[in-house]
Amino acid sequence: MSKSAYQEHVSTLSTNYSDAIERACSSGSQIDCVLLHSGSEHHYFADDRHIPFQAYGHFHHWLPVNRPDQFILVQAGEAPIYFQVLPDDFWYEQSIENESWWADHVQIVRLNSVDKINEHLPKSAIAYLGPEIELAESLGIESSLVNPKSMVSCLDWHRAIKTEYELEQLTEASRVGVLAHNAARECFLNGGSEYDIHMAFLQTCNILEEESPYTNIVALDEKSAILHYQNKRRKVDGNGHVLLIDAGCRINGYGSDITRTWVKPDAHPLFQSLLSSMIALEQELVATIKPKMEYKKFQEAALAGVAKILQEADILQTDSDDLLEQGIPQLFMPHGVGHLLGIQVHDVGGHQKDISGASTPPPEHSPSLRNTRILDEDMVFTIEPGLYFIPLLLEKERDSDKGKCINWSLVEDLYPCGGIRIEDNVRVREEGAENLTRKFE
Repeated sequence: MSKSAYQEHVSTLSTNYSDAIERACSSGSQIDCVLLHSGSEHHYFADDRHIPFQAYGHFHHWLPVNRPDQFILVQAGEAPIYFQVLPDDFWYEQSIENESWWADHVQIVRLNSVDKINEHLPKSAIAYLGPEIELAESLGIESSLVNPKSMVSCLDWHRAIKTEYELEQLTEASRVGVLAHNAARECFLNGGSEYDIHMAFLQTCNILEEESPYTNIVALDEKSAILHYQNKRRKVDGNGHVLLIDAGCRINGYGSDITRTWVKPDAHPLFQSLLSSMIALEQELVATIKPKMEYKKFQEAALAGVAKILQEADILQTDSDDLLEQGIPQLFMPHGVGHLLGIQVHDVGGHQKDISGASTPPPEHSPSLRNTRILDEDMVFTIEPGLYFIPLLLEKERDSDKGKCINWSLVEDLYPCGGIRIEDNVRVREEGAENLTRKFE
């Protein structure tokens, strides 16, 4: 772990928080410092079992500590203070390993109760960033200073540009993720079930399921047409000809998000051809990346590419050049082409137009697009075009004007194959794209 990279990361965050405080003050708020809260643990309804905890992103941005009721105090010109709350407890393990590479750059104040934080807070105007509004009020923080919009917008905006420390974590998350995808592929080719493949991925990453950056999508055959398919079937129905696996690994809070579609040699020949074409399309999209581009242009290019592939395969029987406006390729790719990536898999600020929080909405033809930013150096995001045969979307168009150009005989043949998605994690550099995923393949 690079100690100097983390030190520079903390310095960058301190500058960004000074900027956020200044902007909040210029909009009429009096803020002297910021208290970040990781969040509190919660239980399932009518149960005494904890919901798996995930720290608030802006807290996690500072520290690789995914624990409830931890706090960071940020004051201009001073090292951040980490209030490490370790309750006196014999039910659960409460210790935290303070590794020197990060712990040497913060002041650590150890407490055994959240109630004792007030004794250490300055007598000044404190803004609270976190999910527990009642806790903020109990600390005497004014309601107007709880998650102030101007401050959150500023910090969300800055999160899109990664520090060297963050790039190290995302690169390592991609490296391990690629190894795990290779293990998943081998398990699939050897006849493994969705459950087997899922476990092979986790074991290679050396993580528990709740430590994943998101719920793994492991879909065989027709289930791969369910975009966020959540089950893990223990048995293989038929031979399992197609695997779509969307899964990542988390390193110090930063997650990779990688999708691969694999087929066995006996899979439908046309589907195999479509897969090769989609892999080529994804790589073409990545190759066009450069600073100052509009991300939404990738959405239009992805949809146009999907339409061309479908036309060349005779699935779309039309030479019309306005398929995008007709909404026809969206029937086969109903999602966005990607999103910002970082502490959160779908990282914050994707629709922001500027640092004040003004937004650029997704285009009307693609309302699910999560990123509309102008590309800048050291942004990290995903590129993930898809092509699916989804009965729910297609069948209702069978007798419509859109359906007239669809080769229904081929579509029916391909329904059992499900769908295709190819996803890489990409960094923007001055000279173009650095594909954090493919560099390890």
